[in-house]
Amino acid sequence: MTLPYVEPGPTREQVDALDGPWVLEFGASWCPHCQAAQPLMEASLSRHSRVRLIRVEDGRGRPLGRSYQVKLWPTFIFLDQGREMTRLVRPTEPAAIELALTQINLDKL
Repeated sequence: MTLPYVEPGPTREQVDALDGPWVLEFGASWCPHCQAAQPLMEASLSRHSRVRLIRVEDGRGRPLGRSYQVKLWPTFIFLDQGREMTRLVRPTEPAAIELALTQINLDKL
């Protein structure tokens, strides 16, 4: 399932207009923390088929990451109807990812 990072990624207006549950991942393909988080996120997303993922290539001067005040990679922003519900920075625990996904995918309950 490994999706590529998109560059430059969607605009903030496009993200704010998203319908349903989404996860924005800010990071870079060369980032070891991002690489380590991928299997955890993919395993959790496999149990939440309604949740869609956008992997955004982040870096200096990238407006979308700055609008969310992203400081470390990976940062996962969990959205429902375009609104941030929660975020995880450098997650290492599958339970934390599962909880965040459940919060935006309430139909799963």
